[in-house]
Amino acid sequence: MALRWGIMATGGIANRFVHDLLKDPKARDASDVEHQVVAVASSSSVDKAKQFISTVGITNSCAAYASYEELVTDSNVDVIYVATPHSHHYQNVRLALEAGKNVLCEKAFTVNAAQTKLLIELALKKKVFLMEAVWTRYFPLSIQIRESIQKGEIGEVLRVTADTSFGEDVEKTWGTEHRMVNPKLAGGSLLDLGIYSLTWVFQTLYHTLPLEQRKAPTVLSQMTPYHLTGVDESTTILLSFPNSTPGNGIRRSQGVAMTNIRVSGDPDDKGEIPQIRIQGTKGEIQVFGFPFRPTKYRVILKGQGEVRQFEQPFPDDGHGMYWEADEVFRCLRDGKVESEGLPWEESLVIMEVMDEVRRQGGLEYPQEIESTEYPLQL
Repeated sequence: MALRWGIMATGGIANRFVHDLLKDPKARDASDVEHQVVAVASSSSVDKAKQFISTVGITNSCAAYASYEELVTDSNVDVIYVATPHSHHYQNVRLALEAGKNVLCEKAFTVNAAQTKLLIELALKKKVFLMEAVWTRYFPLSIQIRESIQKGEIGEVLRVTADTSFGEDVEKTWGTEHRMVNPKLAGGSLLDLGIYSLTWVFQTLYHTLPLEQRKAPTVLSQMTPYHLTGVDESTTILLSFPNSTPGNGIRRSQGVAMTNIRVSGDPDDKGEIPQIRIQGTKGEIQVFGFPFRPTKYRVILKGQGEVRQFEQPFPDDGHGMYWEADEVFRCLRDGKVESEGLPWEESLVIMEVMDEVRRQGGLEYPQEIESTEYPLQL
């Protein structure tokens, strides 16, 4: 049977996600899954929800709601995709969990680790599925790279660098009110873009280890504030892990996670500069394209040059978000409450790292969006 989705919010990211949900799974060789959007909610008006349904091309019967409260009480909805700004994730996800709904929540999971921890505890109590929507983790390219590391293809991995940066005229493009730079919406480069750099560091140096060997890193960071709003426009993080990968590495490993909204990691935008480098004792893996949607990787072994290259197709002209949706389908089909591709524990550790980075950089958001009080009108 189809997995019946409810969509919370009607912005750009929700539009992309639903477009991918509506793609034919057979085009990506996913004959075991089926998705259907049965409800959409806007916090502003029912007309906005109806317009969204029409614009994205949902042709089956689909309810339109003018409040999130109506959405989470719809008995036809199996799982809710939360596509609101991350400043509102804690309140919105908790609303859904309290109603007993399964949830896929956009990244960053929440504003801080305390909020994430409470949501995990609530999902466990309610026995419902909860997953942070770090879509990049579920790309075939990402899975292949993790498997390559675990097989030891490039030896003992000792260093990973990842750069998720845009070369924007920040004042002209985003001003002061845009979500990217607005402190009331938990803006800044760290939570919006830096999460992808951290994703690459964690999925290569942390996730590739057996569960019992995964240990949180120490954190050193530098942050540059945006002079008009005070959120970070640039953040660089050095992570030191107590062991290396794969297996029982006896050395420490390091990850460098960078993000910037004023300079670009690939200034000519031709995809010829590797924005992720995974370096091991036998060689390295270079990943090309924006870290959130990489297009290819190549493996270079010492003394041999490039040995193979994999290019990432996006079947049926999709954006790539259908792979995380397929993961949700399979987890719910199999009775799981969390995904092995991004377990709750790992999401929490990454949130704790971002908390520490913000502490070191002196970045605090308004108390109302840092709060764990519920319900709280934002």
